[in-house]
Amino acid sequence: MNQTQTTQISPNKSLAPNTVIEISNLRKSFGNQEVLKNLSLRLYKGENLVVLGKSGSGKSVLIKCIVGLLNPDGGNINVLGENVEELNTNDLGELRKKIGFLFQSGALYDSMTVKQNLEFPLRRVKRELTQREIDEKVKDVLENVGLSDSIDKMPSQLSGGMRKRISLARTIVVDPLIMLYDEPTTGLDPVTSDEISLLIERVQKKYKTSSIIITHDIECARMTANRVIMLKDGEVYKEGDLKLFEKSDDPLIKSFFK
Repeated sequence: MNQTQTTQISPNKSLAPNTVIEISNLRKSFGNQEVLKNLSLRLYKGENLVVLGKSGSGKSVLIKCIVGLLNPDGGNINVLGENVEELNTNDLGELRKKIGFLFQSGALYDSMTVKQNLEFPLRRVKRELTQREIDEKVKDVLENVGLSDSIDKMPSQLSGGMRKRISLARTIVVDPLIMLYDEPTTGLDPVTSDEISLLIERVQKKYKTSSIIITHDIECARMTANRVIMLKDGEVYKEGDLKLFEKSDDPLIKSFFK
């Protein structure tokens, strides 16, 4: 196998069986800086796909393109059977309701209690729910992240790790089909990072989500990954299961898996 591995995927209006995201030949530049270069990948139903890469390799730009926060310069992005770049504003909004985002900041509304933070997306996405059903869903997700006793607290009363867990609860409360994690353990101590990684794995199993996890945290990758893709200079450099990476003699890969 060559050190640099790229997969060419032909754009398709419909997805292959068990595929929830298909990206083909994606390109994105900012001025003269080419961040993504003919990048192709698939996310399969029910899997955790970890995307590794050094800073500037295009990881965060990739997931922002997936949800239409950035417009690519070329290529095709198909999410749940929809070509993202062809969607109008309303249809893109409907698609985003099926996708959960946990970005680095994990920002909560500081003026709202934990309960109100979780109720807010439910009222927007699941308008048919009664107050009793909303209360039950809020209680359920807080139990799943281990913070039932924080329901009436303000974000300012929570530690960084607790805020991250509440942000995850707010994301999964609307039952997303796809989860996108952007550096979910950044800024956390090792113990809390492991807790978040275990939660990601638990969310996958309980809610049957399909996830892309952007990270440079190898312990997070070890705890969550079903499959790994490494980016280098905006392209897929290596793809396979974790054991393939851990056994590699490639200097770049070894620099991650010390």
